[in-house]
Amino acid sequence: MIHLSHIWKGFPTVDGEVKWVARDIDMVFPTGVSVALMGRNGAGKSTLMNMIGGTMKPDAGQINVVGTVSFPVGFAGSFHRDMTGAQNTRFVARIYGVDTDELLDFVQDFSELGSHFHVPVRNYSAGMRSRLAFGISMGIPFDTYLVDEATAVGDAAFRLKSRAVFDERMRQSGAIVVNHSLPELRQMCEAGAVLDDGELVYYERLDDAISHYQSLIGTKSEV
Repeated sequence: MIHLSHIWKGFPTVDGEVKWVARDIDMVFPTGVSVALMGRNGAGKSTLMNMIGGTMKPDAGQINVVGTVSFPVGFAGSFHRDMTGAQNTRFVARIYGVDTDELLDFVQDFSELGSHFHVPVRNYSAGMRSRLAFGISMGIPFDTYLVDEATAVGDAAFRLKSRAVFDERMRQSGAIVVNHSLPELRQMCEAGAVLDDGELVYYERLDDAISHYQSLIGTKSEV
């Protein structure tokens, strides 16, 4: 369970105003439920995910977590560029207290990096970093995964592989998912939440959340 308790978050604009992405949000993400997080571009979805993941602090309010919450799945921004993929994997394993050898074996097999797994990350392409990050994310068991477009990495075969691993994790865990593909959201999620003008509304039925979002953007083509 993730309880957002009276969360406020805003950013100053060039005209001296404040752009609010969270206005006194008080809502619970239930345990074991996959929730699609929807909103217009710039609504603050990634900011909300970062606050839940602990990489950004709210201006006010508290986020209370029961169970474990992942770092944003597939996020490669925190890798040490001068360390190899294997060394970065070992480092993450120590942080989260998981078996280092097991995580190394899983990530090396999953990421399909071959000998590059032992090459400094600074030499990786964006796709290689994404595969490494997604592999590390999926190699650690969490009660709730934070997913921001991460299953779209790699070629078609790798995307299918990523989805299969994600689906396996969802048998025992929940997720908060940001994705602009409506078909993928329908496959991955059962509930939804819509963020608009700093307000967050939760729906137990995904279709209700999609209807709310589509009413905001005036289309039925995408999310």
